[in-house]
Amino acid sequence: MAPRDDKARSPSRVALGRIAGLYGVQGWVKLHSYTEPREAILDYREFLLNDAGRWRESRFVEGRTHGKGVVAHIADIDDRDDARAMIGAEIAVSRDQLPEPEAGHYYWADLEGLRVMDGDERELGTVDHLLATGANDVLVVQGEREILIPFLVGTVIREVDLDESRIHVDWEWE
Repeated sequence: MAPRDDKARSPSRVALGRIAGLYGVQGWVKLHSYTEPREAILDYREFLLNDAGRWRESRFVEGRTHGKGVVAHIADIDDRDDARAMIGAEIAVSRDQLPEPEAGHYYWADLEGLRVMDGDERELGTVDHLLATGANDVLVVQGEREILIPFLVGTVIREVDLDESRIHVDWEWE
């Protein structure tokens, strides 16, 4: 997941991606999707669009995969100039639009901001964001220093307690 300014977003809003570039001359845009699989962003026909710092309701008119990416036509973005002005705009949905994750699975947005505790109950820091590495996701924990912890439930990740806003890990660091 690309670094972004999630700290300013409302906890009731979950980012799905952002407008990353232009596609053609009729207002279509390239999307950088945070969803897995990446084309799942198109499943949310109606969404919130951060337009110059203000959130507004919007919708996909059309969309499809294109090569290894996703392209879409968003309502009210009808030419290349309109599309250019929206590059970098974040696409989000209300948290209640997302299905509840299966047991042992979590939305990244739910993990960000949680305190991370080691086996001795020492706080290592808080989850700033996560990275997708291909092999497994990685927690980026900010504390005295930045720590990267593989998100491997059952081995490294001992417990995720959303009610207590903490993650217990079995992780040695120096």
